[in-house]
Amino acid sequence: SLLGCNVMLTDHDPGFGGFCVVPGSHKSNFKMPEGMVNGDRYKEFIIQPATKAGDVVLFSEGTVHGAMAWTPESQRRVCLYRFSPSTNVYGRSYFNSDNGKTLWPEKMYEDLNDAQKAVLEPPYANRLDRPEII
Repeated sequence: SLLGCNVMLTDHDPGFGGFCVVPGSHKSNFKMPEGMVNGDRYKEFIIQPATKAGDVVLFSEGTVHGAMAWTPESQRRVCLYRFSPSTNVYGRSYFNSDNGKTLWPEKMYEDLNDAQKAVLEPPYANRLDRPEII
C-alpha cells in the first residue's frame, strides 16, 4: 500500500485546478469509466480540494487521483512525497531496463552538488545502499 502526501506551497482555491481525487475510488472494483481520465465526463465525482499554502493532503495511491489544469497566472507549487514499505518501492520509471542506469539525462548532473544529486536518487529497498550526505 502506498501513501501519497502533498504539501501545498501555494493556495489552491476552488476552481484553481491542481490536485484532484475521486473520493471512495480506492474501494472500487470497477474500471474507470471512459472520459473520466481526462475529466471530459463525470466531473461531478472529481473533487479538487481547496487548500492553503502549508496544508497537507494525504491520500492512498489506490485512490483515483491526478491534477486538473492550473488556471491562475501564478505557478503551482507542491511537494509530493510517497511512502511505501521497502519491499514495494515506487520506482519503475527511474531506471533504463537495458543498462540499469537512471533515466535522468547526464547533463542534469553537471552543476549539482552532492545534496542536489541525492534528491535525484531513486527509491531504495535497502536503505544501506543510499548515499549519505554529510
